[in-house]
Amino acid sequence: MPGNVQTVQTALNRRFFQDHPRQAAQELEEIGAEAAAHLLAEQPVVIAVPVFEKLPAETAGLLLRQIAPEVASRMLTTADPKFAVSVLHHIEPEDRTEYLDRLDKASRQELETLLSYPRDSAGSLMDPRVPRFRETQTVQQAMDRLRQLPRQGVSTLFVVDEEQRLKSRVELRDLALAPLDDPLHTIARPAYVTVDPLAPREEVVDLLEQHHLHYLPVVDVTGSLAGVIWQNALVKAVEEEATVDVQTMVGVSPEERALSKTTFAVVKRQPWLQINLVTAFMAASVVGIFEDTIARNTALAVLLPVVAGQSGNTGAQALAVTMRGLAVREITLRHWARVMWKEARAGLLNGIGVSLTTCIGVFLWSKSVGLTLVIGLSMILSMVIAGVAGSAVPILLTRAGQDPATASSIILTTVTDICGFFSFLGIATLLSTML
Repeated sequence: MPGNVQTVQTALNRRFFQDHPRQAAQELEEIGAEAAAHLLAEQPVVIAVPVFEKLPAETAGLLLRQIAPEVASRMLTTADPKFAVSVLHHIEPEDRTEYLDRLDKASRQELETLLSYPRDSAGSLMDPRVPRFRETQTVQQAMDRLRQLPRQGVSTLFVVDEEQRLKSRVELRDLALAPLDDPLHTIARPAYVTVDPLAPREEVVDLLEQHHLHYLPVVDVTGSLAGVIWQNALVKAVEEEATVDVQTMVGVSPEERALSKTTFAVVKRQPWLQINLVTAFMAASVVGIFEDTIARNTALAVLLPVVAGQSGNTGAQALAVTMRGLAVREITLRHWARVMWKEARAGLLNGIGVSLTTCIGVFLWSKSVGLTLVIGLSMILSMVIAGVAGSAVPILLTRAGQDPATASSIILTTVTDICGFFSFLGIATLLSTML
């Protein structure tokens, strides 16, 4: 009886894995690695792999170590090579070699080639299993071969010469309409956009945005077709490029994921938190300089966060626009003067608008003309400085040869806080007789 129950449970799991692979992957993440590995291993590889591919690479690597070696080898062979490589990157090098040794020669060579490319390069994003067609093949021969390919959804044929150098491409619709005896080169189109396997992900994203590509051939230095980056990988590259910038701007490692280990997150975040603490003390020291002014006019302490908050928002807006301009090549370093002048003017006009609203509120609250004048002037000054700083930080980092996304928001927050506090309390000190 227990055996029958187990059989029924396995069949139900199989149906769930087959019909809902994404949801099944989410469920596996919620249970222990040993139990999740057992559930995966008891299913046929063709059922288990689609679920396996929906797991984060780090989690998939953890489960792989819990699965019997022969089953793990079949899963790596069946899985998409790009995903298999991502999983192997999360396994220690000595263990990784053991997994590769169990694969057949073709699969091992394929994965080792991808592993040899730097992470986030075009080579690591490509699919090396793209079929090649010779220029001299006829339309009939190409169609016969297409029917034999296990890969579904092929919309473009890549045409190579005898040395496997990429020569052209043939769209499936052109193939379907061409006479059967025509050689492929008569209906081929130029493969006008290619990328080197070592090109960084940023270059891949740039090519995608410039040419609106559905695929991107990867060609090595000899001109040979190494593989193709398909649309789903291109879209994923764009998404990762955007999310990495979001993380690095606030001092988070680009390798960290939502389900990364706590210790990994702490190790990667702690240095930037310590740096942020130092910058916070720097801003606090500015307030300490004007301690006597604040002691005589306690209302200044109430309004300090207002000025700092508005200058911080202004700087963040300028930073975001400038970062995007640099990322999509709308601007280069030679545009620095125009960008900073534009943000200075925007900060001035926005500052005047916000200042008028602030002055009305402060006057109704305090009935003090002096306090109203102080916050009005400081609001305009701090927002102009924040706008210039927001555009200057990524430009200066780029000029210094650094990634402009690297903790730029921490640097900007320091500048806007110090300038905001100094302008507000400095003007208050100068106009202390009116308070």
